[in-house]
Amino acid sequence: MDLGFQGATAVVTGGSKGMGLAIAESLGGEGASVAIMARGRPGLDAAADRIRRAGAREVLPISVDMADADSIAAAFASVGEAWDRLNVLVHTVGPSAGAFEDLDDDDWHAAFDLGTLSAVRSVRAALPLLRSADWARIVTLSAHSIQRQSSRLVAYTATKSALSSFTKNLSKTLGAERILVNCVCPGTIVTASFTEILRDVLAADGLDSSDPKDVMTWVEKTYGHPCDLGRAGLPEEIASVTTYLASRRNGYVTGATVNVDGGSDFI
Repeated sequence: MDLGFQGATAVVTGGSKGMGLAIAESLGGEGASVAIMARGRPGLDAAADRIRRAGAREVLPISVDMADADSIAAAFASVGEAWDRLNVLVHTVGPSAGAFEDLDDDDWHAAFDLGTLSAVRSVRAALPLLRSADWARIVTLSAHSIQRQSSRLVAYTATKSALSSFTKNLSKTLGAERILVNCVCPGTIVTASFTEILRDVLAADGLDSSDPKDVMTWVEKTYGHPCDLGRAGLPEEIASVTTYLASRRNGYVTGATVNVDGGSDFI
């Protein structure tokens, strides 16, 4: 299936690792030119090499602090200097987790800066470029926890809930301009950082943090989040859905919140 990415341009925030990198590789593999935004230069450069090998026509690795409004504006100005229009914005950035008792006001502000306002600022900066394109799509990555709450993810979930609401309202705002806007809600996804951070935690229960089945065993025990397929997901399984929603081939899906979670009791 031709998704219509030949000659297209795309920005993926958080595109240097995990789901963001998988999405950037997928878009590049479909023939798009891809700009990736993240903070660390070494990670950006390594990711850019992978995206080029996937088949991207052009790759722009841009260092940006997604908690800083001026940094975001400057990053998109760089995109505008390189390209005169933008077809796709995929926003994958999110905050860290934490329980209520562990969070002070500064933690909450930081969480909303990364989890919600980074998307608001990115869309604001990208809109002139998106409006200059023949077709345009926006996809945000929220989280399954917005539909199945967890006290261990209180600030994270609050910011992602706000992001989902923002995305839905944005789809209504931009619908008349034929800019399609959707939200993907990943379930538990086994990324390299997930594996590294939780290696010792799962090992204490005799589980392997790189094994999707072991990971889901731990998640269900710890958070009570079920999964019909009995395993965690992989970044490329988020990327495939996101790539379709971001594509020209998608002509009628907008304002949707799409669960990619291996099956659950979500609404």
